[in-house]
Amino acid sequence: MNNHLKGRQGEKMAADYLVEEGYQIVSSNFRCKVGEIDLIASKGPVLTFVEVKMRNTDRFGLPGESVSKGKQQKITKTALFYLTIHKQWDREIRFDVIEIFQRKINHIPHAFLLEIR
Repeated sequence: MNNHLKGRQGEKMAADYLVEEGYQIVSSNFRCKVGEIDLIASKGPVLTFVEVKMRNTDRFGLPGESVSKGKQQKITKTALFYLTIHKQWDREIRFDVIEIFQRKINHIPHAFLLEIR
């Protein structure tokens, strides 16, 4: 299976998990010129931007460890764009990572903070 299909499979697993946890999936694979956000989910007043990482081996570390500072900055800039075009500035927001390692899901809420530069 190629990496694109693995990524989609991981995002589907993460979305299913979030729905089971009471979230509503607002958007998947939101893209703009700045970057991409795998999942955008809503639960109560909180709008959550989710990065999904999936690995079958820990040879290069755990999946969540691959969400670098640069990747976090791209996600936050993309989230700001999303909030702007959807006029959602009044929402409480959060950045989570869902790592899938050997088919086990680990949800990391508040994985990183919004940094505006």
